[in-house]
Amino acid sequence: MRIATWNVNSIRSRIDRVTGWLERNDIDVLAIQETKCREDQFPGLELSSMGYEVAHFGLSQWNGVALISRVGLEDVATQFADDQPTFGDPAVVEARSIGATCGGVRVWSLYVPNGREVDHPHYVYKLAWLERLRQVAGDWLADNPDAQIALTGDWNVAPQDDDVWDMSVFEGHTHVSQPERDAFQGILDAGYDDVVRPHTPGPGVYTYWDYQQLAFPKKRGLRIDFILASQALAARVDSAWIDREERKGKGASDHAPVVIEIG
Repeated sequence: MRIATWNVNSIRSRIDRVTGWLERNDIDVLAIQETKCREDQFPGLELSSMGYEVAHFGLSQWNGVALISRVGLEDVATQFADDQPTFGDPAVVEARSIGATCGGVRVWSLYVPNGREVDHPHYVYKLAWLERLRQVAGDWLADNPDAQIALTGDWNVAPQDDDVWDMSVFEGHTHVSQPERDAFQGILDAGYDDVVRPHTPGPGVYTYWDYQQLAFPKKRGLRIDFILASQALAARVDSAWIDREERKGKGASDHAPVVIEIG
């Protein structure tokens, strides 16, 4: 079974690229982030015609997450916790998480808050969001150490210096701050493995390249999209890759898909 995650940066703008990529890569489950649309705007017919079931959580032109699966889509949840951190005025649970059981694996599509600037209220929200996820994800494994869980998505954290094209450019900014990296490590410590990195070691291996200043051809990227698997699921991962080629060409997302294959 192949499970992938991809921040598509507007599903309506890139549905043709998504369907084409699915056809070429034989993907069973795709976790999508940044759909940027409401429920009634999601292009589900194109995906259902390919044999995929669709679950989407979107509230506006911002954020938005989805799961599409051709191996089942059961027990859909749009919050990983009843008390998931909120943001805004009025405060709401943003469209940043959706989970479902697909082919026996509990897959979560996660769009972690950006943080904006260190000490910004959104940064505080980001850390609270990650901490609550760590607590809940740890509880899932405490209840069932053999649970098959994949925490996938755009984490908006570059956990290692190798995950940034030039650390000096990012000093003092979000994505590389120690509290963010500690929060990411906390989820690993709760019993999850980064199952892509062993198959795609760095430096110079990225999943995101800004649209500005020729970042992609200049190889000025960040590694911020990850699949973290429970250890029981990690033991089943046979291969993993980052499809850098999908960042090329007209109408590309600024993120590349990340894929694992499990036996």
